[in-house]
Amino acid sequence: MKKANVQDILRLLDEHYPDTRCYLDYGTDWQLLFATILSAQCTDERVNIVTKDLFVKYQTLEDFAGADIEELEADVKPTGFYHMKALHIKQAAAELLSRFNGKVPCDMDELTSLPGVGRKTANVIRSHIYNEPSIVVDTHVKRISRLLGLTDTTDPEKAEFELMKILPKDHWIAWNTQIIRHGRTICKAGRPDCEGCFLKDVCGHGKAR
Repeated sequence: MKKANVQDILRLLDEHYPDTRCYLDYGTDWQLLFATILSAQCTDERVNIVTKDLFVKYQTLEDFAGADIEELEADVKPTGFYHMKALHIKQAAAELLSRFNGKVPCDMDELTSLPGVGRKTANVIRSHIYNEPSIVVDTHVKRISRLLGLTDTTDPEKAEFELMKILPKDHWIAWNTQIIRHGRTICKAGRPDCEGCFLKDVCGHGKAR
């Protein structure tokens, strides 16, 4: 991928998707952490529906840490994989209180030491809470980055580090939200609208069709 092509991709994304706000609804650092945990294998829209009531019922970390696990499971069940997600949220709340004075850390190693937190979730926190340049690799980013010719791997962590080498640091945070939007509207999984795509002239997949 030539540097000129990368700059063209970023320019077009900025023109079409200037809003790079997080798609998950939250009011505090730990609310975003828990919402991101719930978003695994679940749409942001469904997570936002669940957390609208969840964050009213459980208003503090103490509420989550002391929650009845079966009741919490029922509360998050619509997001799927609810046994593990409820357990991770309850454990993470307890560890935030005991280890981090109730504050979600910024450090990658500290974040990934929390239950249910991998690099993707950690990078969401680093990006949207701390404005720390980070690349979040979800299914949209992994798939579309490959179609564009920016990566050649299906491994999220490898894709993250490959993209860090290719993309300028000032676009790391925006990349995720812009590519999510693109994946939801134009470059849909299994049925990409290559003819109607504004990236078709700089996309390896689009030009090959």
